[in-house]
Amino acid sequence: MGMSGTGNSSNEATPHINVTPLIDVLLVLLIIFMVITPVKPSKFEAKVPAEPKDQQQVEVKPNPLTLVVSINRNNRALSLNNEPAGTVDEPDALINNLKSIFQQREANDVRREGTNEIEKTIFIKSPTSIKYGDVARVIDAVKMAGAQPVGLQIDDLTD
Repeated sequence: MGMSGTGNSSNEATPHINVTPLIDVLLVLLIIFMVITPVKPSKFEAKVPAEPKDQQQVEVKPNPLTLVVSINRNNRALSLNNEPAGTVDEPDALINNLKSIFQQREANDVRREGTNEIEKTIFIKSPTSIKYGDVARVIDAVKMAGAQPVGLQIDDLTD
């Protein structure tokens, strides 16, 4: 009558887990991941300029609106279009020069070709031996002056 520790009674309920809903959820997740996977970018393509087909000496005149900030490899000095503009550690002269140039361009309504924006494009030219942190400081300085976009160049490809 009561409880007995020996033997199984046929009245006890045995637990069964219904796995059908779990399988349905897993199939839906599998389908979602299969659909999303091709959408993710698998690689980034960099467009490298091709060599000219004809090797004639064509004289290319630089754009007079081009602003190039160069970093000197030896003393980490900055120059804006070959004019001294401070150092990597103290870029205040560079920031002030760029702000005045951008104000003049805004006053003279100098716009970027094909757009309605004021021309504020800057190129930072640096040798490959300069530390990444120094280049990042210069990028921050030109961004503080209001430059956009900022392009990066290297001195030469043989370094």
